[in-house]
Amino acid sequence: MPSDVNSGLEGVVAAETTISLVDGQAGRLLYRGYEIGDLAAHGSYDRVVGLLLDGEWPLRDEVLPPAELSPTVLAALRGLPTSCAPLDALRTAFSAFGAERRMDWPPTAAQARELIALGPAAVGAFARLRDNKQPVNSAESEHLGAAARLLHAITGEEPDPAKARALDAYFTVCAEHGLNASTFTARVITSTQSDLASAVCGAVGALKGRLHGGAPSEVRDQLTQIGDVEHAEVWIREALARGERLMGFGHRVYKTMDPRAAALRQVAERLAADADWLQLAIDVEDVALRLLAEHKPDRPLKTNVEYYASIVLDGVGLLTDLYTPAFAVARTAGWTAHALEQADHGRLIRPDSRYVGPEQRPLPAGV
Repeated sequence: MPSDVNSGLEGVVAAETTISLVDGQAGRLLYRGYEIGDLAAHGSYDRVVGLLLDGEWPLRDEVLPPAELSPTVLAALRGLPTSCAPLDALRTAFSAFGAERRMDWPPTAAQARELIALGPAAVGAFARLRDNKQPVNSAESEHLGAAARLLHAITGEEPDPAKARALDAYFTVCAEHGLNASTFTARVITSTQSDLASAVCGAVGALKGRLHGGAPSEVRDQLTQIGDVEHAEVWIREALARGERLMGFGHRVYKTMDPRAAALRQVAERLAADADWLQLAIDVEDVALRLLAEHKPDRPLKTNVEYYASIVLDGVGLLTDLYTPAFAVARTAGWTAHALEQADHGRLIRPDSRYVGPEQRPLPAGV
């Protein structure tokens, strides 16, 4: 490949944004100037939605109104097989909502809030439908924030305050992260002047890929396989010798510890739903960082957000196949904020490619 072609677009600036700063060298993440650790510790996801969509920190507590799933969206969810991946169910719900709602151009913050509110209701409804339970009445969760509403939509019960707060911090940490693959997808779709629901559907499709959204559940599987810190060194050395990727470590952008991981470790310590499981994660992290530094001394591989996300999501009681849908529900805020920014300031995204195939030639004889 020619040296001036970057197939992964790493380091290529494709947009200017006021939404977030992802500083990989210093290990910083800012939402419109506010540091992610402060937002996770002292803010709320619903207020972060207001910050991302409107540009300033809301002066009052903001709670997104709950979404009442329409008969069209519920019929789409009921029509799916119970074996369907919950992330596919969420994408289907967004698509059915968009088809019914027929959102106009340009996209608006009000449309974005509708889609953000739809996520918890849709994931919860499908989680119950596949267990032969009826979706809960969204009016029962009007007093809850979006993260707590997801727990209520799944269980049908008032969520434990500590678990709701932990999931809210997770939502805050995952709400936005620059021009990642799914956000770039949303901006590309918006640049064509397609509707906001289509942009979100495309973003969910990008998130579905294993290299983007599936790692927290794989971190949990990894810790389960290790089982005890006494087995960690042997297990990790063997995995590295086989050339396997150690889940929860390394990031395309961050060269230091992912600031989201640091924030979620504090959340996990406060939650303490399973102290032994948390201690295992902390001990395995220490071993993994030491062995990674030994294995690849010139490539910094530090703890990333997925590592402690797995501890938090397990602690609040989510099944592993709901980890990525929960991430998608949270990230809908960032997707829609970028779509609004793209609609306001962007133009059609249409990069070039370099043709490296054969020169013009005739068809084979006899054709």
